[in-house]
Amino acid sequence: MATTEIRETIPASADAVFALIHNYDRRLEWDTLLKEAYLEPEFTEACLGAISVCRGKGALGMFALRTRYVSFDGGRVAAVKLLNQPPFFDAFAASIRHAKIDDAHSEVIYKVNFTARPAWLRPILHPLMQAVFAWETRKRLRALKSFFESELGKV
Repeated sequence: MATTEIRETIPASADAVFALIHNYDRRLEWDTLLKEAYLEPEFTEACLGAISVCRGKGALGMFALRTRYVSFDGGRVAAVKLLNQPPFFDAFAASIRHAKIDDAHSEVIYKVNFTARPAWLRPILHPLMQAVFAWETRKRLRALKSFFESELGKV
């Protein structure tokens, strides 16, 4: 199994950041990776057990990740586990933790664990996929930070 962890300080409370990240009606306002993000019809909001579907832009849009929330504690942590098996993934899970820094700042800690397939290509795929996850996650979290910075400028 391969693991990647990325952190970013956001100029907003942990509650506000958590709420925006898991608001699928607003997800595409800031998320640089995705061209599609939604909850399956039986879920009106993200919560424990909810199923989400996210499809990337460009070449990453060839497949979608269908995940179930296995942890959901508002303002603190949410975690998902992969339900489908898109190409190159044997297993996938991710968590987003939120830590209060002060009343106006919080830290987002995004951690992803995955196992690539086919097994015989893991020595090549794991480092490559880790690099892509790290790069994309840094880009996404910086975009999230910029989103909150621009919201502060509107106040």
